[in-house]
Amino acid sequence: MRILHTSDWHLGQHFMGKSRQAEHSALIDWLLAKVSEKTVDAVLVAGDIFDTGTPPSYARELYNQLVLRLHTAGVALLLLGGNHDSVAMLGESRELLARLGATVVAAATDVAQVLVLPQRDGSPGCIVCAVPFIRPRDVLKSQAGQDGQEKQQSLQAAIQEHYRAVSDAACTLQQRLESELGRKLPLIATGHLTTVGASASESVREIYVGTLEAFPTTAFPPADYIALGHIHRPQQVGGLEHIRYCGSPIPLSFDEATQQKEMLLVDLDENGLLSVTPLPVPCFQSLVTIGGNLETLAGAIGAAASEGSLERPAWLEVTVAEDDYLADLSARIEALTEGWPVEVLRIRRQRGHATAQLAATVSETLDELSTHDVFARRLQHEELSDELQQALNERYRVVVASLTEEVA
Repeated sequence: MRILHTSDWHLGQHFMGKSRQAEHSALIDWLLAKVSEKTVDAVLVAGDIFDTGTPPSYARELYNQLVLRLHTAGVALLLLGGNHDSVAMLGESRELLARLGATVVAAATDVAQVLVLPQRDGSPGCIVCAVPFIRPRDVLKSQAGQDGQEKQQSLQAAIQEHYRAVSDAACTLQQRLESELGRKLPLIATGHLTTVGASASESVREIYVGTLEAFPTTAFPPADYIALGHIHRPQQVGGLEHIRYCGSPIPLSFDEATQQKEMLLVDLDENGLLSVTPLPVPCFQSLVTIGGNLETLAGAIGAAASEGSLERPAWLEVTVAEDDYLADLSARIEALTEGWPVEVLRIRRQRGHATAQLAATVSETLDELSTHDVFARRLQHEELSDELQQALNERYRVVVASLTEEVA
């Protein structure tokens, strides 16, 4: 049985005013080519299929294209809900997509979380404990009087119990099918959460604010392979070969720009895990971070331009040092980039001392900030808890996304 493990596509992401549609479309083409080349039996997407609960129409079209093209290729597809995904939105087309060989598990409350993924010839290939992102309300009832540590312990215990129940059901199915088929099917588990020791990036939002920092690897049920999502940096967990984050297939923030993005080719048989092979994903859009004063930035911009083209300019994040106090900084950066195949998406001011910091703050313009930056900075002036600020920020993103979709 050969599975392609991927996650955190974030279809519909609005990246500093830029759409990722072209990148995701190219990604689907690349994936289909690899599925054919590597004779993949099933594709597993471990959460955060979409970037928001109300994705724009083009993101839904890409989603449907992925399902249809894999169905045409004779490849099974398992789609798991993540913390960015809307349970209702994923659930609305579940029965239709099932006719096209795609299984959708949107929430931990879904009944069918133990399933069999077929091989290309239609024969049973493996059993999956298909656990999506677990929302606290799905597995836990709040109790009055608990402090932060007690809430964290209660949530961890509830998630662990959920995994145990799903694992028990999977083991029962595994024993039954072994007697029927005469061979043992390998067992896979999934998850969309942070585990102990996982290394994140700035685009990864904490999903259990104030309650669960990280789920211990020892709390996962026994499985031949555990396919995880939510962390965008590909990595083994705790040095264990069989517990993996595949990471996001495209960089979702500038601090991910230097990462080699990948998907994981997972081979299993009746004896368990055979191998895990990273498949490097090509870069479909250059993201480059540069820094320096206005004199040195000219050379850095020229170097960054080599990664772009007239058809697809490189996207830049520019951090300005020493000259960061200038009021016309944006205009000066624009003059430096004129004629180069680059596009500046964000300018940061490296404030060296208190006086420069004050001057830069006063002279900072809206051109340097995204709408989300403006909203977040406004919230910082209110006496709100971190959890409430995050909830309001997320609600604001949903509203902006819905307005963007209406305009489109």
